[in-house]
Amino acid sequence: MAVCEYCRTTVHKDAGAVRDLGKLSEVLEDYSPIQLGTSGKVGGRGFTVIGRIQLRYPAGLWNEWFLMYDDGASGWLGDASGQYMVTSERPLPPGWPAFDAIRVGGQHDLGAGLYVVSDKRTARCTGGQGELPFRVGDGWQARVADLRLGASFATLDYSDGDTPVLYGGVAVTLESMQCQLLRDDEAIKASAGRYRGRVAPLSCPNCGAAIAYLPGLAGNLVCQACATRIDASAPEAVVLETGERAAAVPLTLALGQEAKIGANDYRVLGAMKRMDDDGEEWTEYLLYSTKAQFFWLVETGEGWWRSDVMDEWPLPGTPAVPAATLQRVSYERTLDYPARVTWAAGAFNWRVAVGDRMRVREFEHGQASLSAESNEEELGWSRSTPVAFDQVRAWFKLPAPPKPVKKALGKGDLKWRFLLWIVGLNLIPLLLNFGETLVWLCVALAALFLPPGIVKKGEHE
Repeated sequence: MAVCEYCRTTVHKDAGAVRDLGKLSEVLEDYSPIQLGTSGKVGGRGFTVIGRIQLRYPAGLWNEWFLMYDDGASGWLGDASGQYMVTSERPLPPGWPAFDAIRVGGQHDLGAGLYVVSDKRTARCTGGQGELPFRVGDGWQARVADLRLGASFATLDYSDGDTPVLYGGVAVTLESMQCQLLRDDEAIKASAGRYRGRVAPLSCPNCGAAIAYLPGLAGNLVCQACATRIDASAPEAVVLETGERAAAVPLTLALGQEAKIGANDYRVLGAMKRMDDDGEEWTEYLLYSTKAQFFWLVETGEGWWRSDVMDEWPLPGTPAVPAATLQRVSYERTLDYPARVTWAAGAFNWRVAVGDRMRVREFEHGQASLSAESNEEELGWSRSTPVAFDQVRAWFKLPAPPKPVKKALGKGDLKWRFLLWIVGLNLIPLLLNFGETLVWLCVALAALFLPPGIVKKGEHE
């Protein structure tokens, strides 16, 4: 199948016959640096991008780029929020699960070990480009489950029926693939109207407040003024749920605040507060740089943490030994609790709403910790390390805390300090000659305390 770049007509080649299948929608908000003709290498094999389909599900969208290798084989390059996975078709082993039987967090043997299900969803095709290995059209649905094993990645695709097609591969980066012919900022702006990764303003359709977001990367918005939820990933912003004005929530880091972290400039895109069932609350800030991936700064009552989403997953433990192993280092499970969103504002790279609940399992080794967060649709791992608040203050150029004011000593304070000195000095001879000194110490204390008491009693009478 091929999609004409000029008129969007789709043409299907079947047993020597060429048929016009109508038109396929243009891809939405084309901000990806990848384009038809982009080339690179994976595992020493050269490839060229010759096609793409764009898939949307309730919480977001992603691209699947069709690759043609120099040796004639083909594969796919997944592109979602700046994370990339390269896969190709693999033989389906016996004992594969039915789509309805798959559960997020479950384990399945795909012929190379036990893979863990990371997400399960049904998505629909919203656009396409170039040459594709099968027939798709507007509304075409993909039923897929993604699985992970360490740095390995796999997809079970049930789009064509109950028997899935297995795709296996690894997580990659554009740098590791040595990509050529990527689109630059000017080329992206020419097709999408804005630069990729550059913050753009949007007025809330409900209250008019300005919301800063990243077109094509973080288009799921929550208005800070009225809590209205907005999907800005399509050409026209769509209100998902209107809200009401509420009192401002105090934050240590403000939305839009900028920081210099290492060699990169970062910006706070979104913030949310979460709480466990014991009432403990913490704040999470989503940070983004045009030259780096998203990461989170987490503010808790015990300090600050930097949390990065992991491409390489730890190996899970067993019920008897609930630990996680990453690069031969064992992390002991310490906590297992539910967390729900109590407040959110700003831009996010997935849909967030007050009341969203996730199960959180934490594993620790030294000062580093691993967290697995899951619900019925997805599972993700992140790695966190502590950050000193002085470091956060330096990154964001926060004002230094006020110095404590020394309290001036009053007459009463001076009196009691004098009395303590007298008692202390009298204790020295008391220790050396207890019998004789005790009498004189009692006389001295009576002289110090009794006269004021007698005077006050006389004044009261």
